[in-house]
Amino acid sequence: MERRRLGASELEVPVVVFGAWAIGGWNWGGTDDEAAQAALRRGLDLGMTAIDTAPVYGFGHSEEVVGRALRGRRAEAQILTKAGLRWDDTRGEKAFEGRTPDGRPLTLYKNSRPDSIRTEVERSLGRLGVESLDLLQIHWPDATTPIAETMGVLVELHAEGKIRAVGVSNYGPAQMEEAAEALGSVPLASNQPRYSLIRREIEADVLPYARRHDVGLIVYSPLEQGLLTGKVPAERTFPESDGRARRPSFRADNRARVNRVLDDVLKPMAARYDVSLAQLSLGWVLAQEGVTAVIAGARTADQVEENAGAAGLRLESEDVALLRTTFEGLDLDLGPL
Repeated sequence: MERRRLGASELEVPVVVFGAWAIGGWNWGGTDDEAAQAALRRGLDLGMTAIDTAPVYGFGHSEEVVGRALRGRRAEAQILTKAGLRWDDTRGEKAFEGRTPDGRPLTLYKNSRPDSIRTEVERSLGRLGVESLDLLQIHWPDATTPIAETMGVLVELHAEGKIRAVGVSNYGPAQMEEAAEALGSVPLASNQPRYSLIRREIEADVLPYARRHDVGLIVYSPLEQGLLTGKVPAERTFPESDGRARRPSFRADNRARVNRVLDDVLKPMAARYDVSLAQLSLGWVLAQEGVTAVIAGARTADQVEENAGAAGLRLESEDVALLRTTFEGLDLDLGPL
């Protein structure tokens, strides 16, 4: 699989990264650990050697599953995890309300305090069963903690050999600039924003900044949590334990509009390239200048194989433009990012 350098760091990552949110189970209606481990190992076989996870994905469960899958194969993999989103510490900035897997109310906090980041890194190393993390990303900006303080502890962890590279997630240009200055000689390797044919907000500022300053972009939700696969009919319902039940893009009217475009425009184009709708949508994101890699979630080996197939797709410029204008013409009520 094609690999690209991650910003100014020493890391080179595959263009399709294994997304391990769903295998944590939380907010996805549960998971199958055996199938997840098989999917992770199949990803390694296909060159999808970078794995994106986070402590909050199943409250440690995703990291534990990743750790078990990598036993005996750690040298083949790059572990990209996060810190700064706590469910077990009420300090920081209130982030999201939700429910635990057993239905109890849950509040998540953006907490980028240095002591909290160090605690999370130590716990992640333990859950994953490794001595170092290839990339540590701050999950969300925390307005209650100066960015310089957060970056300071990351510089320390980098010097200690516990993290190989430093990244952020959901940061705007000004926040990336502040982070890069605070890191000093340690490069800001990457940012992880949301980006897809449906959600293109980063084109206004984050994407141009990353291009100018050599910051890698590993984008999440490139398939809008499966909506762009063509496998989510408007009449499908989701349990309350599945976050898609509350996601604006998954409202029945929005899904109906998206599915019409998938049928009328994307299916004929996918047939010409002999790819699936998912591969076509991933290929469009990878064709955008400044995007280093896409995070494609998977819970089964079959899904991994389909995602990996997008790595070799090369779209003609006129098709890239057609897909853009087609989705720009959609009247979707998506609400805030």
